[in-house]
Amino acid sequence: MSAHQPKIGILVVAFNAASSLASVLDRIPQSFRPRISEILVCDDHSRDSTYLVGLGYQQISDLPLTVIRHPQNLGYGGNQKVGYQMAIDHGLDVIVMLHGDGQYAPEIIADLVDPLVAGAADAVFGSRMMVPGDARKGGMPLYKYVGNRVLTGFQNGVLGTHLSEFHSGYRAYSVAALQQIAFRENSDGFDFDTQIILQLLHGRHRILEVPIPTYYGDEICYVDGMKYARDVAGDVVSYKLGTIGLGRGGIAGPEGEYRLKKSDTSSHGRLIAWMAGFRQSEVLDLGCSGGLLAEQLRKQGHTVTGIELEEVAGAAARVDRLVIANLEDGIPAEVGDAYDVAIAGDVLEHVSRPEALLEELRRVVRPGGSLLVSVPNFGHWYVRARVAAGLFDYDNRGILDRGHLRFFTRRSFRRLLDRTGWEVSRAEYVGLPFDLVARGALVRAAGRMERRLVWLRPTLFSYQLLFHLRPKPVEPSEEIHVNS
Repeated sequence: MSAHQPKIGILVVAFNAASSLASVLDRIPQSFRPRISEILVCDDHSRDSTYLVGLGYQQISDLPLTVIRHPQNLGYGGNQKVGYQMAIDHGLDVIVMLHGDGQYAPEIIADLVDPLVAGAADAVFGSRMMVPGDARKGGMPLYKYVGNRVLTGFQNGVLGTHLSEFHSGYRAYSVAALQQIAFRENSDGFDFDTQIILQLLHGRHRILEVPIPTYYGDEICYVDGMKYARDVAGDVVSYKLGTIGLGRGGIAGPEGEYRLKKSDTSSHGRLIAWMAGFRQSEVLDLGCSGGLLAEQLRKQGHTVTGIELEEVAGAAARVDRLVIANLEDGIPAEVGDAYDVAIAGDVLEHVSRPEALLEELRRVVRPGGSLLVSVPNFGHWYVRARVAAGLFDYDNRGILDRGHLRFFTRRSFRRLLDRTGWEVSRAEYVGLPFDLVARGALVRAAGRMERRLVWLRPTLFSYQLLFHLRPKPVEPSEEIHVNS
């Protein structure tokens, strides 16, 4: 959080809340009121007089109220989208979501805000489950309690998180964090809250939970429980599959920094294993991103020069030398030559003329040196199924990553290597990195089956193609003769 006095806003999401809205506003603690820059009351086209109650309260209160009524019902998620966009537009630093039906306690609003102001979190969630027994004592119906625990357990299991509750609507966000996620692409329904958690996790934002009291009164619940459960479960599974390139990954938004695939059976894992068999080498890492692969190679004793389009946070500390350059323009002269090994891991598919880059790499790699390459396999069953079904489109990552400019099958890539003067010293094919999705016996069994299928039919089941290449010997006709 910035050093200046933070601008704190409260978003009151309201639908048919005429009987409770004034009471909710009254309950905002007097001690907290001087810290509030704005309260946004967003009436989602209520069928009662919620909007009029808000306007009337505005006339008699000293709270900094802004009251709006949507011309049509936007839904629970759609209402939040408007409120968060207003928070951004109004220059707020913190925004708290408070329900207008009185289900959540305004009295403890400071508990949610203070960690954000202190810079200890990017989002703070009120949890009714942190104190054992409190939810039921506060009147949470048994079926809702069981459903909450089952869904939260499922979501934690799939995502590898440890939240005590995914389903509380009492939340505070850093507006700076909201600006970095694609919340506008989320559902307009009640699963918006789960989707925004996925986006925060995807962006590595810090989530903190604080205990809150549970209160169930005579408010009307508009949530279809079964539909909600299906939606949030679908969001989580879709997101997790998207992390290995199957589908668009839900609503997480486009992938930014390319992350290291730590699995031993992933393309990065195999490249690291290959490099472990090399003597200490001068390595050129094309498209080094944040330098995470280079960091592993340096631990093996190699010296790494990285090339990246723009500097990613932490990259310079993880490589021995960082060169900022656009590979579309070729390899810059300042990189030098005579490298023992060049690595193009998940790079060639991102340039429009990979043949030109491969030809130039022959100049950069010393005679007898090596080029290690990994590319996605366009012949994979997932892509074939998408194309056959007429559903071809780009995903956020994986084989159909929206940043890919060229596609390769095993045969087409081998032809490309032959044309550009490289011979294959070793080839290896890897399947889907199931162990990046989840852990457990079933996942391990799926991984073993996947590896068996890759061995039987690599052109259909290989997710990525890996090659250890060496420059072809120069034919006499290729030699460059200089007149004396």
